[in-house]
Amino acid sequence: MKFTNGYWRIREEIDPVYAVEYYDAEIKDKELVVYAATKHMGDRGDTLNQPLLTVTFFSPMENVIKVSAVHFKGALYKGPHYEVCGQEGDFVSIKEDEEKIVFTSGHTSAVIHKAANGWKVEFVDGNRLLTESSFRNLAYMRNQNTKKNYMVEQLLLDVGEYVYGLGERYTPFVKNGQTVEIWNEDGGTASEQTYKNVPFYLTNKGYGVFVGHAGDVHFEVGSEKVERVQFSVETERLEYYILNGETPKGTVQLYTRLTGLPALPPAWSFGLWLTTSFTTSYDEETVTGFIQGMADRDIPLHTFHFDCFWMKGYEWCNFEWDKDTFPDPEGMLKRYKERGLHICVWINSYIGQKSALFDEGMANGYFVKNLDGSVWQCDRWQAGMALVDFTNPEACKWYQSKLERLIDMGVDCFKTDFGERIPVTGVQYYDGSDTVKMHNYYAYLYNKTVFELLERRMGRDKALVFARSTAAGGQKFPVHWGGDCTATYPSMAEDLRGGLSLSACGYGFWSHDIGGFEQTASADVYKRWCAFGLLSSHSRLHGSTSYRVPWLFDEEACGVLRKFVKLKCSLMPYLYAQAVKAHREGVPMMRPMFLEFPGDLTCETLDRQYMLGDSLLVAPVFKESGEVSYYLPEGIWTNYLTNEVKEGGKWYTETFDYFHLPLMVRENTVLAIGKCDDRPDYDYTEDTTLKLYGIREGAKIHMTVPYMDGQDGMTAEATAENGKIMVAVKGGKGWKVEEAVDSGREIVLG
Repeated sequence: MKFTNGYWRIREEIDPVYAVEYYDAEIKDKELVVYAATKHMGDRGDTLNQPLLTVTFFSPMENVIKVSAVHFKGALYKGPHYEVCGQEGDFVSIKEDEEKIVFTSGHTSAVIHKAANGWKVEFVDGNRLLTESSFRNLAYMRNQNTKKNYMVEQLLLDVGEYVYGLGERYTPFVKNGQTVEIWNEDGGTASEQTYKNVPFYLTNKGYGVFVGHAGDVHFEVGSEKVERVQFSVETERLEYYILNGETPKGTVQLYTRLTGLPALPPAWSFGLWLTTSFTTSYDEETVTGFIQGMADRDIPLHTFHFDCFWMKGYEWCNFEWDKDTFPDPEGMLKRYKERGLHICVWINSYIGQKSALFDEGMANGYFVKNLDGSVWQCDRWQAGMALVDFTNPEACKWYQSKLERLIDMGVDCFKTDFGERIPVTGVQYYDGSDTVKMHNYYAYLYNKTVFELLERRMGRDKALVFARSTAAGGQKFPVHWGGDCTATYPSMAEDLRGGLSLSACGYGFWSHDIGGFEQTASADVYKRWCAFGLLSSHSRLHGSTSYRVPWLFDEEACGVLRKFVKLKCSLMPYLYAQAVKAHREGVPMMRPMFLEFPGDLTCETLDRQYMLGDSLLVAPVFKESGEVSYYLPEGIWTNYLTNEVKEGGKWYTETFDYFHLPLMVRENTVLAIGKCDDRPDYDYTEDTTLKLYGIREGAKIHMTVPYMDGQDGMTAEATAENGKIMVAVKGGKGWKVEEAVDSGREIVLG
């Protein structure tokens, strides 16, 4: 949202009130309250007839500084509010002299300057400036036409500073120059709208900013004042956090500590998922034919998903199988479980008027209501649909009880679709929540309700949802997928941009519709997407009006899918270790290049390749010609599929067939390869091969292979000295060690 007309002038309808200079301060325990005058205080009379902004500095966690800027303190500030964690300890200090006050948390400080007519707050790491707010930056804006009031902050963008994140965004990966509205919409992957809005951005300087407001936050990222990131909210109180993890990766870790670490998905979920697709015609015979077709072609399949029409049309959601199509759902699921498959079914949080649950929910007050107490309804998506009110604890239990019956039948997880079409005017929630804030936050409560049921029924290490919409903190309830993409190369690339933007917001696990959702891919696009999809954290074949089984494209597609499914299964000892790391430390499995290689200027704008964990670089192919240009950071890299060795610090342009792509292993890597290539859940510590890649003289490497419950199982220490590689392995059995590319050096096992 823009308030100015060029740099000097304000828009005619806007009445601005700026923080002009420091007036006074109070120290309350470990909290600093600063009063910012909105005009120069020449004498006592200047304190009259002028607003005063109250700016509070607080630290909930070391190297995190929360700033709260308030105009009218007595104004309503209703929830919901994002859940944030705190930290015990003595890590805050406040020092004052004649020129400034310094509020310090860990090694990060807010420096408040006292100069007349010189309002300035600098955020620094020691002597290094991170960002600052100064002349005409912190403000209270009144719109004279609409009578709406806004709190606004503008933080400095340095020369060469790039901004990332703000949720799963499909627009250019670097957000500089963009206007971004934090507002969940069902907009597909080809617009500026997105299902997953997160008011957190990260910069290549190594710090991040989280706006702690669950409502409609507007960002102008160098798009109003080109040297500033502006964020504004219609409110009397603006709260934001400066997070300084020193590096981009460190700051993502700090952000996930603040807003919640991702749960660890069960090992089986990392295998191949196949769905019915959306509006296609299917019954048990059709589904069984797909499952058997995969088995006949030796393509490992691990999860089958039933999309919307497992229920009757117009009755979403009644959570009842369509008996005309599936006359024996219990028996059917039992037969599929006997094949070793896990089962997922589609749900959403909307209850259509024809659903048998509508009257029950209405009678008990479980739906979002109009202001007159009647049920809010609309005809978008489902005729006469109502919205489950997840602020009502009894409504949550009721909703969970309907899902429990499906779990009892053998359903393992739920695809929590939709959750974006949430009204904000003329409605009320059970707990009195602010309806604008609930628009995005609704998705958080929806996924939390379903996830907590699965967690209670199946255990913490076996729960997952497959979610489309989310809000800040939603990374705690994995997995999330990219929404409605199109079966084209540009859409495949925009999906990746969205996933990398989301990972910069602490989302550890992410997926997408292999082959594209809308339309039907060419065999060429489908095969390239299979490689990309199986080299993502989670891998699902899904479409809209057509099936996604490979033999409908061509026979070669079956071979391509088979190869990459088996490849992923064999890599599970490594991949699950990276999943455990995402769960424990908040480092996403799929990472933008700048996150892993800070300081490498080339990596700062790359959005068509990524790191899959610490050691694997993936560059999907986005051209029918098979040509791909990719960049390797400094070091020695080895193509996992060909063992070709390449020198880093360079760009490469190569052409690949459908069975290959740049899957590059970083130097000084001990890569754990499993014994099994037909399933993702097995003992990763038994009969494991440790492959050594580019071990440099003097290197000291530690790696861990977990058990399927996430606990440490096998560890390996590798060192290279005097022309020898010494490897010491603890735990596990039947393992062996080999160099991927024989260097002629002796391997000594200890």
